[in-house]
Amino acid sequence: MNELPDDEFGPIIVRRLARARAITLSLNARGQLKLTAPRRTSLRAIERLINESRPHIRQLLAQHGAGARYTSGMAIGKQHSLVVAPGNQLQVRRQGCVIIATVPAPMQLEHPTVQQAIARAAQAALRREAKHYLPGRLAALATQHGYTYQRVRFSHAISRWGSCSSQGTISLNIALMNLPFALIDYVLIHELCHTQRMDHSPAFWRLVAAADPHYHQHRQQLKRRSPII
Repeated sequence: MNELPDDEFGPIIVRRLARARAITLSLNARGQLKLTAPRRTSLRAIERLINESRPHIRQLLAQHGAGARYTSGMAIGKQHSLVVAPGNQLQVRRQGCVIIATVPAPMQLEHPTVQQAIARAAQAALRREAKHYLPGRLAALATQHGYTYQRVRFSHAISRWGSCSSQGTISLNIALMNLPFALIDYVLIHELCHTQRMDHSPAFWRLVAAADPHYHQHRQQLKRRSPII
């Protein structure tokens, strides 16, 4: 079983099985995308199917995250907020740091179409914030604690806050911008430590503790959060 990185969906679990007769996509219990393919399926064929299936994948993710609700006045990330107002047609736009959603009667804010439209705008806002803040903060923490990495990627995976490949590429979830700064730092430190140890052994956690003495508390707080946008 391997993982295929994807800029939009985050790491996708890939399983090639002799008994598989076709390529199938699903979500596992944690909400992570899982792709099953016949054993001899090429990487190019898998990537092509993912690209062709993006609308279907977005629908899967939206259904999985159906419990997420956007309400007027809520904060989105560190700089944005949501304002909902009545209007003649459904429209979601960004004006400065405010996301404005106009909802026509009798459609309600809770309608899935409205929620999905707001979610797309929220994702765009969070991606802007993430690209502005996270690379610099990751570089500062790496310098402070003596770590190196190859590059940074962004995703909005629904099951992971971040990941680190064996090649030193760190993937960060844009939903990190919804977390307190202390928890953002914990996730960044966690992934930086994976550049030296790709496991969760006691040695790995000693590295984390050296950079974040309060990691136990931060780890528990993070478990109560969800990266679903």
